[in-house]
Amino acid sequence: MFKVKGTVKNEESEQLIGVRVSIKDTKLSATTNNDGTFEFNLKGGNYTFVFSNLGYFDKQETVTISALKPNELSFVLERNLQTLEQVIVQDQISRNTGMIRIDAKLATSNPNISQSFESILKQLPGVSTNNELSSQYSVRGGNFDENLIYINDVEIYKPYLVRNGQQEGLSLINPDLVSNVKFSSGGFTPRYGDKLSSVLDVQYKTTDSVKYTLGIGTNGLSATAFFNHKKISGAVGYRNKQNRFILNAQPVIGAYNPQFYDLQGVLNYQLNKNNSISFFGVYNTSKFGLVPESRTTEFGTLNQILRLNIDYEGQEQDEYSNIVSSVTLNSQLNKNASLKWINSMFLITEKENFDIYGQYVFDEIDNDFGGGNFGQIKANRGIGAYQTFGRNELRADVFASEVKFNYSTKKSFWESGLRFQYDKVADNLKEFELIDSAGFSIPNNFQDFQITQSVDVANSVNTLRYSAYVQNTTDLTPQLTFTGGLRLNYNNYTKEFIPSPRMVFAYTPKNHEQTVYRFSTGLYVQPPFYREARNFDGSLNLNSKSQKSLHFILGREATFDGLGTKLNFLIEAYYKSLFNLTPYNIENLRVRYYADQTAKGYATGIDFRINGEFVKDLESSFRLSIMKTAEDIEGDSFTQTNVNGGTETVFPGFIKRPTDQRVNFSAFFQDRLFNSPTYKVHMNLLYGSKLPTGPPASPRYQQTYNIPAYRRLDIGFSKDILDPESRHKPRLLDKYLKSFIVYAEVFNLLNINNTVSYLWVTDVNNIKFAIPNFLTSRQLNVRLITKF
Repeated sequence: MFKVKGTVKNEESEQLIGVRVSIKDTKLSATTNNDGTFEFNLKGGNYTFVFSNLGYFDKQETVTISALKPNELSFVLERNLQTLEQVIVQDQISRNTGMIRIDAKLATSNPNISQSFESILKQLPGVSTNNELSSQYSVRGGNFDENLIYINDVEIYKPYLVRNGQQEGLSLINPDLVSNVKFSSGGFTPRYGDKLSSVLDVQYKTTDSVKYTLGIGTNGLSATAFFNHKKISGAVGYRNKQNRFILNAQPVIGAYNPQFYDLQGVLNYQLNKNNSISFFGVYNTSKFGLVPESRTTEFGTLNQILRLNIDYEGQEQDEYSNIVSSVTLNSQLNKNASLKWINSMFLITEKENFDIYGQYVFDEIDNDFGGGNFGQIKANRGIGAYQTFGRNELRADVFASEVKFNYSTKKSFWESGLRFQYDKVADNLKEFELIDSAGFSIPNNFQDFQITQSVDVANSVNTLRYSAYVQNTTDLTPQLTFTGGLRLNYNNYTKEFIPSPRMVFAYTPKNHEQTVYRFSTGLYVQPPFYREARNFDGSLNLNSKSQKSLHFILGREATFDGLGTKLNFLIEAYYKSLFNLTPYNIENLRVRYYADQTAKGYATGIDFRINGEFVKDLESSFRLSIMKTAEDIEGDSFTQTNVNGGTETVFPGFIKRPTDQRVNFSAFFQDRLFNSPTYKVHMNLLYGSKLPTGPPASPRYQQTYNIPAYRRLDIGFSKDILDPESRHKPRLLDKYLKSFIVYAEVFNLLNINNTVSYLWVTDVNNIKFAIPNFLTSRQLNVRLITKF
């Protein structure tokens, strides 16, 4: 065997990153590193190397490998100026503007119980989460509603009524179809839309070297097919998720019936060498059924152990469906100019029907190891009843048309766009919650029962939105690059016309081309999309205004040699000045806004990340984020009695925001077994410090309770039976398949009880207790992925 090293460059002798290199008639492939290099271990003989990279013509070159010739090779790719000249410029723009490129393959190897593509975002700077059943995430102090997500330039909307991870089905992003992924934790450029926190930009592919992929496991199945015939290319993906065995291990015992399905397709038709039409479509549906029977929850401390037993009656039936479609005209006007016209619709239908009644007993447990009653009931702390009722239905239709025009010159790249959007929302809410935990033992003095979270409204909102942007990327000096521009938006709900300037400076020191320093700043505006304007009682604030955030981000990114490989180190410090905020609560996954209140605030912190192939062809990453976010709500003063018996007005001032998670640490590490390199280990470690919370519908300044720190370790083992390094391959499988990968995963390896929210009850002494709602316990998962 000979170690073959190669370098891929363009015609200007620039090293090319991310070029796919494969060897014809074999299953060997690699991707060039940050210095444009790749490696293979080959026997002597003749080999045909195949190169492909976006923006360049495919290339094949035959090389002889022997001990008599040097096996350090160099290859040059020719640019495809007719169609994709601007793609090369955009790739450099991504690095200079702080967009992090994500390897889509990590979604397959990352052990996660939710099976969502967004799970890999938890490894990125500034991202935090405390619910492994959900694809929702928060970024640098923002909530779930503040993140932009695009698939093929179509903005994606998250569920609105969903209230916990049990109900949430498949994420709209299908990992098997993903080609390119970019992510920004803040400071993104004007080409991206109007949200406060982050942007995730996903592009699907219509061709792939693998024609068919089939995955099956205890959590469901997936199938993907790619096709290519003359001028038509495309792909179809189907997914089915089965969460029943996971939900059966939840604290609430009952009959779970989750049914999650997803069908997606992409199609591209090449009209001629300069023009094409592409189609993107999604049908995604989640049906959730539950007939609860009982629940037992123990919690407390070593000094006091408490137990809650609930017997249930009733059921829950929910359905959430999304239909997405878009038609895009792509036109290469000349070698420097391109035009894209995108027409899309996003149809959301969500229904919730639940009526669950529970009778409970709240006891204190004897914790005296030396006594004869250890583990038995020491005292009854209360009995009560609990009821939740809902008949909710939401329909949201979003129609949009957008034109994008790009123009490149030798030293700069111009981007512009004009977008029109019409959205209509019809919302019918009928729900209430009743907890009567003290009425049996504490006289209510003939007062009425207090029903919390009672809503009975029907809202309808139609909104016209207009937006436009222009931005330019140019080299001010050989070392200094500027990307900046202006975004404009107007909507007829708030009747605000708001300019949003944004800019990024990137400096690459001379003779240190693998290091870049970045400074980003800009104004980010988020007009309300119905939910931000809806109060707790369901009424709409017709005077709602757009929330605003001013970003300041300073960062450094460097690629260097270390531990025998190429490593990438990123550090970013940031400060976000927040104003005209709408305060909110987070109840599990449901964001509820105090729409009639406004606040000012801030978020500040620092992120560290190092990633690279610590083991050949297996990328790992380690991330540490430290953050603080707070807000000052206007007019939230209250009156209290002082020590002298008089009263005084108290102004809470700045208080923690619901997403004030001070520390987040994540590690995703992959390795091979030393004596059996075809066996791989994938470890996912997450830690998030405590989060503030409080009783539902209470004033924000009263929410001084904390959800404990989130800790989780997932581990997976995989074996590709057809790995090129396998010594014994089944002939039949090797003849027809490209890979046959078996995964065995253990979720929540340490079986930690992570808390996601609380049920609040009152004991006989009228003392409130927060009963924790726990997330998933330890689970075993097995899956199989085959590629043809």
